[in-house]
Amino acid sequence: MKRIISYFNSLLLAELLKGMGLTMRYLFKPKYTMRYPAEHIPKSNRFRGLHALRRYANGEERCIACKLCEAVCPALAITIDSAPRESDGQRRTTRYDIDLFKCIYCGFCEESCPVDSIVETGIHEYHFEQRSESVMSKQKLLAIGDRFEQQIAADRAQDAAYR
Repeated sequence: MKRIISYFNSLLLAELLKGMGLTMRYLFKPKYTMRYPAEHIPKSNRFRGLHALRRYANGEERCIACKLCEAVCPALAITIDSAPRESDGQRRTTRYDIDLFKCIYCGFCEESCPVDSIVETGIHEYHFEQRSESVMSKQKLLAIGDRFEQQIAADRAQDAAYR
């Protein structure tokens, strides 16, 4: 009996009629169009966009060159070199590069960092003029972190209950 019902459904194109009914139902409803540069759709505070390196309140960079983010990166987009500081002997980064063409924005680097140094901001509006600009150096990452520290801290505070 199921075979006969299945045959008649395929013969009468029931799926096509259901699809056309759905199309007709939405055809006359009002449409919403977002006008992108002027209007923005709200983003989650967990949105993963452009990377940034953060500093402590006293201005010292947070990164301790543990290289966990480099080890956990599935795309091998992070390159870190480190050396001990001359002033106090603590290990710090001398080179911290992220190739944004390789990066898959998974957030593993952010989650593996023990001192919350590397973060992914909510910035999604960035572009490159030349291919060489896709590699974010330590100076660029620190500049982004300095510029958007209030936004990063607010997003972190809002998300703290879920971490």
